[in-house]
Amino acid sequence: MDIFTEIKSHEQVVICNDPNTGLKAIIAIHNTTLGPATGGCRMYPYKSFDAALNDALRLSKGMTYKCAAADLDFGGGKTVIIGDPAKDKTPELFRSLGQYINSLNGRYYTGTDMGTTPEDFVHAMKETNCIVGLPEEYGGSGDSSIPTAHGVVYGIKATSEVLDGSKSIGEKSYAIQGLGKVGFKVAEQLLEEGASLFVSEINPHAIDALIKRGKEIGNEFIKVVSGNDIYGVDADVFVPCALGGIINDETIERLKVKAIVGSANNQLLEDYHGDVLLKKGILYAPDYIVNAGGLIQVADELYGPNKQRVMKKTKAIYTSLLEIYRTAENMHISTIQSANQFCEQRLEMRKQRNSFFSHHRRPKWDVRH
Repeated sequence: MDIFTEIKSHEQVVICNDPNTGLKAIIAIHNTTLGPATGGCRMYPYKSFDAALNDALRLSKGMTYKCAAADLDFGGGKTVIIGDPAKDKTPELFRSLGQYINSLNGRYYTGTDMGTTPEDFVHAMKETNCIVGLPEEYGGSGDSSIPTAHGVVYGIKATSEVLDGSKSIGEKSYAIQGLGKVGFKVAEQLLEEGASLFVSEINPHAIDALIKRGKEIGNEFIKVVSGNDIYGVDADVFVPCALGGIINDETIERLKVKAIVGSANNQLLEDYHGDVLLKKGILYAPDYIVNAGGLIQVADELYGPNKQRVMKKTKAIYTSLLEIYRTAENMHISTIQSANQFCEQRLEMRKQRNSFFSHHRRPKWDVRH
């Protein structure tokens, strides 16, 4: 396939190859209308270069929309490293990546994602200051899963208000897929509200920890569901907090829930699945609206970490999602169409403003000075 056709919607794609460290990576910058691109770096043993490129392009575009939805002065980018995070990581590899990031002269900021940790980027920051999501002891803002989980809960509250006119989330049942950093914290908050949970998780230690936490809280209604059985659970809300692409032709047919609100990226396999959910009467909270809390935190680092400021912006996910829902209902379109239109309109409106800003009033942290 013609590479320029493949990347036609992106501003820049950088292929990073360093045989000395084993680094094989792709940096995709989708759009810098709102400001420098930002997006995490994931490490995964992709089966082919095309698979890695497709992931980088898809995820970087998603970051543009996520930044626009969260009203951040950043654009969308993403890095993917081709390799096994359990075997191929070295400090030298991440220092090499840091050099490539630095060569972009402030056009792109990155940090942790699937397969990478904040500690990996302690090595990368020795080569560049374009790193976010660092540990607190290195001047970062700490665990970004905390605001991400809070954002999901705000999304659930907004969805509950649309479904039955009440922000109360405690008297409902939830099917949670994945008890990782975010999923566990969401489950914990729901338990504290008195909710009933069905959970699916491959790590038995996470399940044991949640059951223990439920006993401490005094809410022990936690039923463990095996694998794909989570899709057929008769619950009020499905909360996907693991893999993307899980809302597809096959799984939609099995869903019995009233709504879908979760932290997993790219939950819809294709955008048309949003139309299928609409026809089926399932309210879908667009993932890049709901899961923006972590992005809000790491972007905020560049102004100096401030947890109160982060939580205030994260709380705005509630009102943003309500606006998406109202527009979708008024225009008789799917919620993903409504969210995409919202972001595209914001990008269009900000073109002139951010162009002036970038040329005349760059922030102090911008390394392009």
